Amino acid sequence: MSEAMGLKAKLGLDVFKPGKVAHIKIRPGMEKDSRLKTAILVCPAGLYSENEKGEVELTIDGCLECGTCRLVCGAEVLDWDYPEGGAGVQYRFG
Repeated sequence: MSEAMGLKAKLGLDVFKPGKVAHIKIRPGMEKDSRLKTAILVCPAGLYSENEKGEVELTIDGCLECGTCRLVCGAEVLDWDYPEGGAGVQYRFG
């Protein structure tokens, strides 16, 4: 039997096509909000990180469109919409 693929290997098979406009944006002035710091921990794709100023930054390339950050942060912190047609994640495994 072959060995099962790990999560990172499976995610590596997915393709992310960026749209013309980012589908997730941190609202201005909310970069230090504690809910964003929680998003660092719960985002399955690891798209949130904290910089040296203590601000949370977001890189949307590789987004799984799962909505976890949307649930954790809420509309006060994030502008979150599904990507336009033809953009976003394309799952390549299972």
